Amino acid sequence: MTEPKQNTGNRLSTLLTGRFLVNPKVLQQWPFILFLCVLALIMTASSHSAERKVHRIARLRTDMKELHSQFIDTRSRLMSESMETKVLARVEEAGLPLRKSELPPLIIKKQEDE
Repeated sequence: MTEPKQNTGNRLSTLLTGRFLVNPKVLQQWPFILFLCVLALIMTASSHSAERKVHRIARLRTDMKELHSQFIDTRSRLMSESMETKVLARVEEAGLPLRKSELPPLIIKKQEDE
């Protein structure tokens, strides 16, 4: 019963110290091991890049919502300030000689030749 424990202990020791990497059977697999390491690095870099993009998209969406609310606020203030009564009140405050027309506008129609 003591052999399996020692065998397991040897295998664990070989794994932890890295001695298995110089084993002749493993030396033949080094190109594949290096290829897997390169793939792992590429996958990690891709994952970090995707995370950065997700955070940037979230930040841009927040900014877009804020700018949209500013746009709506500005548009409503513009509509309020451009009302005829407010424009006339501002003109009177400025002391400009402008008055409201009492006559409706004339519509000029072009006669079509037959």
